[in-house]
Amino acid sequence: MLEKLQLIEERHDELEKQLSDPAVIARQDEWRKLAKEHARLVEIVGVFRQYRRVDSDLREAKELLREGVDEEMSRFLKEESVTYTEKKAALAENLKILLLPRNPLDEKNVIMEVRAGTGGDEAALFAASLLRMYTRYAERQGWKADILASSQTDIGGFKEVIFVVEGQGAYSRLKFESGVHRVQRVPTTEASGRIHTSAATVAVLPEAEEVEVEINQNDLRIDTFCSTGPGGQSVNTTQSAVRITHLPTGLVVSCQDEKSQLKNRDKALRVLRARLFERAQQEQHAEQAEARRLQVGSGDRSERIRTYNFPQGRVSDHRINLTLYKLDQFLDGALDEMLEALITSDQAEKLRKVEA
Repeated sequence: MLEKLQLIEERHDELEKQLSDPAVIARQDEWRKLAKEHARLVEIVGVFRQYRRVDSDLREAKELLREGVDEEMSRFLKEESVTYTEKKAALAENLKILLLPRNPLDEKNVIMEVRAGTGGDEAALFAASLLRMYTRYAERQGWKADILASSQTDIGGFKEVIFVVEGQGAYSRLKFESGVHRVQRVPTTEASGRIHTSAATVAVLPEAEEVEVEINQNDLRIDTFCSTGPGGQSVNTTQSAVRITHLPTGLVVSCQDEKSQLKNRDKALRVLRARLFERAQQEQHAEQAEARRLQVGSGDRSERIRTYNFPQGRVSDHRINLTLYKLDQFLDGALDEMLEALITSDQAEKLRKVEA
């Protein structure tokens, strides 16, 4: 591991020299590529240098103990040695995690699809709550969220809403949100105060660039129609809504949120490109594809990755057995504590596979 880290440090130092070279700065495309590589190495090199300092301090403390010192200094050095040993072990574990193969998709923007599952209007209202939760989280991260397509209900819920989250590392943090989210609460229309259980499904797709997914225009059937509002009421008499069918796969994407037919077409293509990209990824990783299918499920109440219990004010993630009694804050976008726990669990699982 140390040899690999030394090579990484050498590459880091080499990149720093290149990034300050006026000739490289003048070639902006090359400079951006090098800057991106440098950014990936900064944390690893920082932790490695800290590891070396702690290791040096530990060896120095042990050397002084071997040379012989008075009782008070000996006690001090022994305590320092224990502290340095613990720090060294923690840094070594951190370095192992940092050296794990990175998912090349982690830095991508994401397209998220939230659909009401079992529960009728209550499920649609919960889908709207999830949309707000992810939008608020994006704001906290300094990211941008934009709705691409939606199908609203009369009472402010969503049968389906598709939106993009743009920001560095968006996929790395939001990819764990794929699955069935279950809610337990008393609907405002429930006179007897009985708790209802509803569900919504969330899918998280890495956004694909045009160069990554080439769409042949001859493979598309594009239909236009008048957009409608909640409950099917007419809101537009012009043919601004767009439905795109990808003939080879049968994938269909509709978009009617914009008044401009061109904007709706562009948004629909963005969603279609993401779905085609995910489809290609799944074909390359059949095992992962099956795992995702089982995780996302059908939206039935019995399938879930997380439960939001309003009477108890708690949110529970069933994959890592973590419960937080911070439901209000969570739904307002305070997701970091949960996401960090999911990331840590994922890293631990990867380490176990590497060390097995």
